[in-house]
Amino acid sequence: MSRPPRARTAAKSGVREDPASAYDMTHANEVVEQRTLACIVDNEPGVLARVVGLFSARGYNIESLTVAEIDRNAHQSRITIVTSGTNHVLEQIEQQLLRLVPVAKVIDVTQSGGIERELALVKVAGTGDKRVEALRISEIFRTRVIDTTNESFIFEITGASMKIDQFIELMRPLGLVEVSRTGVLSIQRGKEKAG
Repeated sequence: MSRPPRARTAAKSGVREDPASAYDMTHANEVVEQRTLACIVDNEPGVLARVVGLFSARGYNIESLTVAEIDRNAHQSRITIVTSGTNHVLEQIEQQLLRLVPVAKVIDVTQSGGIERELALVKVAGTGDKRVEALRISEIFRTRVIDTTNESFIFEITGASMKIDQFIELMRPLGLVEVSRTGVLSIQRGKEKAG
């Protein structure tokens, strides 16, 4: 039995030509964008592992992840995930999240014009002019000093992730020691309830 010419050429060169997976297909005309998805899930053991497993099994990256119970009576939690990809990939993620049994609802907070905030604690050590400059910049960013010693400060800053990134970069040359961030929290505008 003879093989088609294309298969024969591939066999000679040692390269195997399998059809590409749907996840490997590139959409050259699509732009990679960042999205925040809020998943309302049943608050039970293993739910977070299933949601994270969906991302890791398909090679999707999670840039930020926060989880907390939102309704004790209904036993529901909200998982806020920041991820990025093409529009096609992001739609796939949303559809696959909805297929998981413990997921009641998925809200694309970015597309619906929701509000996103993050909290960070930033430790800066320095004396003299660097200490004065760190305090001056912290006032501009409307941070709170929540702990101080003769040689260090711990600042609390709340806002958009980009604001926190900028503050951290400005603190780096002034003696940045450590950063702890909550990850993105989100909520939709308007009177409707998400869950």
